[in-house]
Amino acid sequence: MINCYKILGVRQDATAAEIKKAYRLKAKEFHPDTSHSADSEKFRQLVKAYEILSDSRQRSIFDASFFSQFDFRTKPKDSFDYHEWLSKRTDYESRAKLIFFDLMHHREDEAVSEFKRMCVNHVDFSLKHWFSREDFMDYGYILAEELTIRGEYYDAIILLEQIIRMEYSYSYFRLFFPEVLDFTLSILKRNIDGYINDELAIDVWERALDLGFKAEENAFFLRKMAQAYKRIGDVRTASICMEEAARLCPQKNLS
Repeated sequence: MINCYKILGVRQDATAAEIKKAYRLKAKEFHPDTSHSADSEKFRQLVKAYEILSDSRQRSIFDASFFSQFDFRTKPKDSFDYHEWLSKRTDYESRAKLIFFDLMHHREDEAVSEFKRMCVNHVDFSLKHWFSREDFMDYGYILAEELTIRGEYYDAIILLEQIIRMEYSYSYFRLFFPEVLDFTLSILKRNIDGYINDELAIDVWERALDLGFKAEENAFFLRKMAQAYKRIGDVRTASICMEEAARLCPQKNLS
């Protein structure tokens, strides 16, 4: 039986976020289309290991079967409490690292709460300044998922926008970028209209116009903007948005 944890390079108690991040990094290393050190068999095993560990039921079955043959003894905890140390610091870097630390250690509520607090109290606070591109994309995406679960759709979109713009600034292969775009588009289509106020909704859809979506999607955003502008009494701007939507995608034009 293969050791899924060893293949992914994670501990037995790895969180779902850690497993996802490990898979993303190793997939880039072994994928036949993207790496000089590509190994199709290793990539196949990697995909299989990820499928098992990313599914809670399959992971439980694997753990029960694989680790029953070993005797794991509890190791003494490190005397240094990194979480406590970060919690006592007030600089932006420490608060940013605390958010991702909580996110990776089953403290999702605390991570979201701290992220919201920092964004409200410090308009210049940004997570992307304190992490590598890969870490910001992986952890930022997971944080956006948690924000969405809690109905914080505006904040999720702003975070995803930063990830998308960062990805566009790099020319090399983006293995997981379609996942980010699909998730962002899903929120834009399903969780903005009627969920946040019209002013914020207009801001979100306007931002979306610059994120590289297809013309049909941009026409959808413009029509939604037109409806919101009408509701707030700006008929002229609503008309401009509808005209632009019709130009981009005439067959989808709505009266």
